[in-house]
Amino acid sequence: MTNAYDEPEGIAPRGTVVVAAGRGESTDAYRRFGRRIAADGYRVRVLPDVAADPAASFAAVAKLLGDETLPSPKVLVGADAGALFARTLAGSATDGLDAVILAGVPTGSFPEVTPEDELEARTGCPTHRGVLSGGALTPGALSAAPIPTEFIGEIGEVTIPTLGLHGDADPVSPLAGAWAEYPGTVVTVAGGRHDILNDVTHRTVAATVVLFLERLRLGADLPVIAQELQRQVSP
Repeated sequence: MTNAYDEPEGIAPRGTVVVAAGRGESTDAYRRFGRRIAADGYRVRVLPDVAADPAASFAAVAKLLGDETLPSPKVLVGADAGALFARTLAGSATDGLDAVILAGVPTGSFPEVTPEDELEARTGCPTHRGVLSGGALTPGALSAAPIPTEFIGEIGEVTIPTLGLHGDADPVSPLAGAWAEYPGTVVTVAGGRHDILNDVTHRTVAATVVLFLERLRLGADLPVIAQELQRQVSP
């Protein structure tokens, strides 16, 4: 089932964002993120745990990308295994896909831990923890659910605009090993954990996503919109 969040009434839609949830996550895990991005004029569609049924997930994205009622540019945002899913689609020159945003790319196995320790590894945000423990997460998925082989693509095959988001305190996918798994620009988040789209810095992360989307609307070369000027200091 896909969750949908539309732009505010009276606002012309600025594009479409499709979110591919990670291992064990339901669409409800991205309610806050979906509403925030939609508030800025983007239509958001959220797919549940794309690793649970890869074939159905690929088909669902193809349908959304081919839906002419959804405005362009069309961007796929993937978290955890969803990031590998998005990277795979980006490398296959998928029709209708204009850019991808990859968050918390997984790099290896995660040990079996208690549900509380899993929440601790995912996020420091008490609100998001409440959402996950309230039914938006299947406990143990990070250690029990394997990464589908269909999601393992070559980084060098990605040519469309790409933004990476990764917490520098991610215990599931440590930054040192994850850095090389991103094909484009990577923004690291101080103190961020694995669920970087929903961590304590979710406002900053959402703002970074919106800035990327706004630059994309100006062209695939991502023209700079806002730039800090350095004041010249007289000797």
